Amino acid sequence: MNEIVIRNGSESDLKAVHDLIIELAIYEKAPNEVETTVESMREDAFSSKLFSFIVAEQNNEIMGLALYYYRYSTWKGKCLFLEDLVVSEEHRRKGIGSLLMDEMIAISKKEKVSRLMWQVLDWNQPAIDFYKKYDAIIEPEWLNCKIIDFS
Repeated sequence: MNEIVIRNGSESDLKAVHDLIIELAIYEKAPNEVETTVESMREDAFSSKLFSFIVAEQNNEIMGLALYYYRYSTWKGKCLFLEDLVVSEEHRRKGIGSLLMDEMIAISKKEKVSRLMWQVLDWNQPAIDFYKKYDAIIEPEWLNCKIIDFS
């Protein structure tokens, strides 16, 4: 069995990455909420440079991903936001999530950001337990807000 490799994502990874996003949406009971396509992700990642991603790969199979982008805090400065960390269900409990999270921490240090941030659903106890291993601060007082209709 070959070693699991964590590397920067490429355009040729986008189909597998999108498949993982669909798998995550199904897990989160929202399969019809995914509006991105491989093409829109290609544009946003590689032309517009709106996000970056790393993948976990073994034997040419993408088994997990971490998708992130920069944000700016008026109080703390440059930050990284981890939009999603996903490991395919069939490859969970093999340490892949830890490899991806460790790489996100390394990227955060290299980029000299003030913090690495993300969200976790309150019912996703396996994810909460995973993040607690990293001494993550899980803040119950912040509420998510969004506007989805700009018509």
